[in-house]
Amino acid sequence: MPGYVRSISGKARPKARRLTETRAVRWTLTAIALLFVLLFLVMPLAVVFTEALAKGLAAYRDAVTTPDALSALKLTLIAAGIAVPLNLLFGVSAGWAIGKFDFRGKELLITLIDLPFAVSPVISGMVFVLLFGRQGFLGPWMLDHGYRIAFAVPGIVLATIFVSFPFVAREIIPIMQATGTQEEEAARVLGAGGLQIFFRVTLPNIKWGLIYGAILANARAMGEFGAVSVISGHIRGETNTLPLHVEILYNEYNFQAAFAVASLLACLAVVTLVLKAIVERRAHAVDVARERAEMDLLAEGHV
Repeated sequence: MPGYVRSISGKARPKARRLTETRAVRWTLTAIALLFVLLFLVMPLAVVFTEALAKGLAAYRDAVTTPDALSALKLTLIAAGIAVPLNLLFGVSAGWAIGKFDFRGKELLITLIDLPFAVSPVISGMVFVLLFGRQGFLGPWMLDHGYRIAFAVPGIVLATIFVSFPFVAREIIPIMQATGTQEEEAARVLGAGGLQIFFRVTLPNIKWGLIYGAILANARAMGEFGAVSVISGHIRGETNTLPLHVEILYNEYNFQAAFAVASLLACLAVVTLVLKAIVERRAHAVDVARERAEMDLLAEGHV
């Protein structure tokens, strides 16, 4: 069978493709990639942790356990903890609508989802100030009724949601479009209800994209600076997230404490990258297993 080889089980599998590039080209490309990783990832992380531990573990512990640092960490986790689930809900809803249905205004909705990628985070923070600030469009009415949005935690959460909401939707929409509606229609014909179709048919198909999008949204939510900086008011111990607290410490020439707090963000980023790599590996393994199953069926003449 041309283009196929026999496996141990006797089934036909496609031959592995050989690289056509010379060894010199492969080594050169690998060296360039490793150099970029070293310069823009490894060295900055090494500098952060080196400066954070420059005065010893005691000074590091004191810097990351101050009330202001703990308050900033708590607020960062709260903002991300609220923004990510809401982004998951929006992403699945938008992906379902765009990927499974045709309707008027579909392209406009896709454009609006991409809006945070095109708008500067500082501008988005300013928009929330103009809406909910004391002199803003809705601010006076909301303050009169006891609702404080700008320069408070709700404003920080809103800004975090805005800058991070495209990530889940952008991962889900291509998967929804690629899978089509055949499986859902078959489940409906067999008598499945809406929730059964979602949890047993749709969700397994988008599971890895959903997790991957949530990881990216969480990383953006925890590391956001521009929009949060404008809407927060920089109130120490109340509206400062970790990135804002790092800026304040650095501007006060408290470099060791600034790097110590920055190392917390670096640790969160490393954890995010590890989770991202795990999800990508699992998703790739699932895709490979599915392709092998399809090739087995093809070789046996079942499809």
